[in-house]
Amino acid sequence: MEITNTLGRRKSAVARIYLKAGSGQIVINGRDYKEYFVLPTLQYIVTQPFELANLQNQFDVKVNLNGGGLTGQAEALRLAISRALVELNPELRPTLKEKGLLRRDPRMVERKKPGQPGARKRFQFSKR
Repeated sequence: MEITNTLGRRKSAVARIYLKAGSGQIVINGRDYKEYFVLPTLQYIVTQPFELANLQNQFDVKVNLNGGGLTGQAEALRLAISRALVELNPELRPTLKEKGLLRRDPRMVERKKPGQPGARKRFQFSKR
């Protein structure tokens, strides 16, 4: 089996992954994923595609992650893994699609507007 290369994005986070048959090892920027994502919820997000497809400990994943925060990075990685699994086995598509793992979340940070301290917040109004 060859190596599958896919990309996942969320907010400003980008995950580039290389998926190949192996023992279930996930390495993110040279570190184990449990060391990189300390919170159990983020670890669950990363392994969710494998659990839904019943493919735990069958693939090794090498990840280059950059940009964004931890949650955005975890969700970008989840999208990339889901895309790679569908590329290898198209029969997994309905299972992953039903759970929403193949959809790129389009929500981004709204830009700051001029004359305001943030995107929506206004400076305090003074009547006099």
